[in-house]
Amino acid sequence: MSDTTFDYIVIGGGTAGALMCNRLTRSKQQRTLLIEAGRKDDYHWIHIPVGYLYCIGNPRTDWLYSTEPDAGLNGRTLRYPRGKTLGGSSSINGMIYMRGQSRDYDQWAALTGDDTWRWNNVLPAFKQHEDYYLGADEMHGAGGEWRIEKQRLRWDILDAFAQAAQQAGIPHSSDFNRGNNEGVGYFQVNQKDGWRWNTAKAFLRPTCYARPNFEMWVNAHVTRLLIEPQPDGTQRCTGVQVWDGHEMVTAHATREVLLCAGSIGSPQMLQLSGIGPAELLRSHGIDVVADLPGVGANLQDHLQIRAVYKINGAPTLNVMASSKLGKAKIGLEYLMKRSGPMSMAPSQLGAFTRSSPAHEWPNLEYHVQPLSLDAFGEPLHSFPAFTASVCNLNPTSRGTVRIKSARWQDAPAIAPNYLSTEEDRKVAADSLRVTRRIAGQPALARYSPEEWKPGPQYQTDEELARLAGDIATTIFHPVGTTRMGADGDPLAVLDSRLRVRGIQGLRVVDAGAMPTITSGNTNSPTLMLAEKAAAWVREAAS
Repeated sequence: MSDTTFDYIVIGGGTAGALMCNRLTRSKQQRTLLIEAGRKDDYHWIHIPVGYLYCIGNPRTDWLYSTEPDAGLNGRTLRYPRGKTLGGSSSINGMIYMRGQSRDYDQWAALTGDDTWRWNNVLPAFKQHEDYYLGADEMHGAGGEWRIEKQRLRWDILDAFAQAAQQAGIPHSSDFNRGNNEGVGYFQVNQKDGWRWNTAKAFLRPTCYARPNFEMWVNAHVTRLLIEPQPDGTQRCTGVQVWDGHEMVTAHATREVLLCAGSIGSPQMLQLSGIGPAELLRSHGIDVVADLPGVGANLQDHLQIRAVYKINGAPTLNVMASSKLGKAKIGLEYLMKRSGPMSMAPSQLGAFTRSSPAHEWPNLEYHVQPLSLDAFGEPLHSFPAFTASVCNLNPTSRGTVRIKSARWQDAPAIAPNYLSTEEDRKVAADSLRVTRRIAGQPALARYSPEEWKPGPQYQTDEELARLAGDIATTIFHPVGTTRMGADGDPLAVLDSRLRVRGIQGLRVVDAGAMPTITSGNTNSPTLMLAEKAAAWVREAAS
């Protein structure tokens, strides 16, 4: 850490931060520093697809956040995993490649007043870094860094569920990423030859590691942003204060600081630095640099309701992994072929449909798995079963991320406020009915599916909504806590180019910038957002 002045400082080596570093260091004239609070991604379980089981809840790779008690979940708290390692949450997530729907981005354009966010204008940014296994076409790119492949396994029970979904009126889909993701099919995944493909592999090595204008600090925690008044009366972010494990170090940026710490970390960092709701900051003795009430507001997430069905006559992971011999076979298949259950994403089969005919677009997403358990991290059940998890793609509930103290070491209070609107409770109830309709189709009848959880005795809207509060869990898609918006929007933290309002030289580039949540898994939309931001940063420097 001898030289602490750079052109750019990127805070967070996760999904967005890794791509930003790759793009900014292409210019040899400009020096970029990456600061990552976690360690390098050299933990072997990061790279084996099923290793998410050993990464989530592990302080080696996870921030170990928890939510506040949530009234919509009948007072429950949830574990809230966020990646703490190079690659960020792309090192511990479900590896599902999902863009969302064209309407998501058209809505962003309307909310920001900037057509650059329309579907037709973000599609090239998706394609720019894409390496699609079927090659390039009008919707996909090839030769980029972000590898997308077919899964390397199939299950009879999942094939039957897909057939049942089609019998229930959901069409087959071989590609969920063409603007309208309605349909049922196997998810495509960010893997390469049976290994997890995280953003550290894709964008940092070997490219950035080999560039002399790139420097990386790991196990280094940014404690606050440095904001200095300028002669013209404005304020500018000029650098960061960093705890390197032994002492405080100051690093300076002559051009820009790019905050890529994620939907939880970025609002926490802004608030600790005096940027956020003035009343909150003053309550913790923090001087107010910029009163931006939207910092930490607008938290949105996908809440999944896990329905478990006991079955007969089909192999599931519950049975396959119940013996030492079965586990040995699973391990041997992965060792020899890089296939089988150890190559599995957490969810293999997906479906997008409507909770009721009143919805113009699909508003539900299914993650279907050939296994079941009481809760994530608990043992598999002893009986054969499948799980059909369903989430509301476009929740109207909004939560918050707020610091609990002025100490950078203290985790913030995360309050998603799930199921806090009547609309979300209605969609939750209707989604369980859709699950039951699929399970009752002829294609699944030969396996005698029996609803084990939640149980067929729950029927009314009130019963099903209360039940959702008892059994639903996060699917790990928090967004929106530093949202971009149009001029005059009192809760817009960023302008449409992701610049923090009222502070020069500072952008937030992560899922927190999304004004509304995308209709699907959020990792790859975050990469697209970073691709566009990197182009704007380079443009500003030219």
